[in-house]
Amino acid sequence: MSGLARISRRFLPFADAASDELPLGQLLRLALFQVSVGMATVMLLGTLNRVMIVELSVPATIVATMIALPVLIAPFRALLGFRSDTHRSAIGWKRVPYLWFGSLWQMGGLAVMPFALLVLGGDTVHEVPFAGEVLAALAFLMTGLGLHMTQTAGLALASDRATDETRPRVVALLYVMFLVGMGVSALVIGWLLSDYSDLRLIRVVQGAAVAGVALNLVALWKQERVRPMSAAERAAPRPKFRDAWADFARGGVAGRLIAVVFLGTMAFNMQDVLLEPYGGEILGLSVSATTLLTALWAAGALCGFALAARMLARRANIYRMAALGVLVGIVAFSLVIFAAPMGSTVLFFAGAGLIGFGGGYFAISTLTAAMTMPAEGLAGRGLALGAWGAAQATAAGLSTAIGGATRDWVNFHGLAGDLGAALNDPATGYSVVYHAEIGLLFITLAALGPLVTRTRRPTAGEEPASGFGLADFPT
Repeated sequence: MSGLARISRRFLPFADAASDELPLGQLLRLALFQVSVGMATVMLLGTLNRVMIVELSVPATIVATMIALPVLIAPFRALLGFRSDTHRSAIGWKRVPYLWFGSLWQMGGLAVMPFALLVLGGDTVHEVPFAGEVLAALAFLMTGLGLHMTQTAGLALASDRATDETRPRVVALLYVMFLVGMGVSALVIGWLLSDYSDLRLIRVVQGAAVAGVALNLVALWKQERVRPMSAAERAAPRPKFRDAWADFARGGVAGRLIAVVFLGTMAFNMQDVLLEPYGGEILGLSVSATTLLTALWAAGALCGFALAARMLARRANIYRMAALGVLVGIVAFSLVIFAAPMGSTVLFFAGAGLIGFGGGYFAISTLTAAMTMPAEGLAGRGLALGAWGAAQATAAGLSTAIGGATRDWVNFHGLAGDLGAALNDPATGYSVVYHAEIGLLFITLAALGPLVTRTRRPTAGEEPASGFGLADFPT
């Protein structure tokens, strides 16, 4: 039986991410909140995006504005995480109430979303000015608030329950579950909406709302230990957010980490809406060929997660790992830039895969740094993870908008001849964005430098953690 247990531990994905404090069954169940977040992300950034533009004929400017609205909630993730750190309840829950109410906000936003979009698309007769825009904006804001609240509280709960040894593998599992949620949801929702009608849109989006709250209910069930609080403890004044933030940022490590996350995410995400158009417009790739870019990016990201889990199991320097991800990104964007003058699709596809690898390796490293920050003083893990999520989500939204606008502005003037004959080429706008990303990556390296020497190393005689295997990450 002991031999069988060792075999199952070796080949069952993420089996050694479990611990006595967080058994494997509870860990996998807790990770379901990432599936619901991935599903909501697909709805906001993919499915509803296409439905509004194609089926409902909503102007692209309005669509872009609606999609950007959830980013406005992202800076408040630090506050949400801090509130979950200091929440007072009679039974002692801290994270579960925020997971639950985040689920309700997410469900409510998706529940009213299809009706708001139908009003926005002009399918209903009404005399209220801007009713569609206001209703759709509220639906997107509600969904975004629920998404950010659920993910912040869920990550904090997972970090609370994981041990120092298993926390890196828990991080990898949560990231993979997020990708699984996005991938499976995209396939299922796309199949359900293949024969589009207004009634089917309502059914699918509201079905996703119910599925999300059901997944989160299963995820949070009996996950947080009950620590009853007396009436005096509940009545005691709570710490102030500004005091907790000052405590969190003391010494410069936290503030610099947030700056690194913001800069690195900006650098890796400016090309989000440009990579496939670059392949089609500049390299002449077909639609089927450019769709492979997403698969290559995802495969690269999964490889980055796998290597990160292996290095973290060996207690590698977290910030050195983040720097390696940045260096891979510099090489990746260089390959993409050289693909155009050399007319090489091989360089282009290699660059796309390396962008995913470098971005995934960087994200896992910085998230682990946030999750492993000591929960001391007024600053808890919820605040640290909320700050990481705020920086990451805000930078992702801003960089996508900046990248698209920069490409359009440069190409408008370049093709008009305002920048000279040498830059009168449709590849100029793309190239400027990719060069800007390389510049941001070098700035990220400079910001990372002082953090490299501040990570704890194994002491003399201390054994490193067990090696990486299939139990750490699925193939």
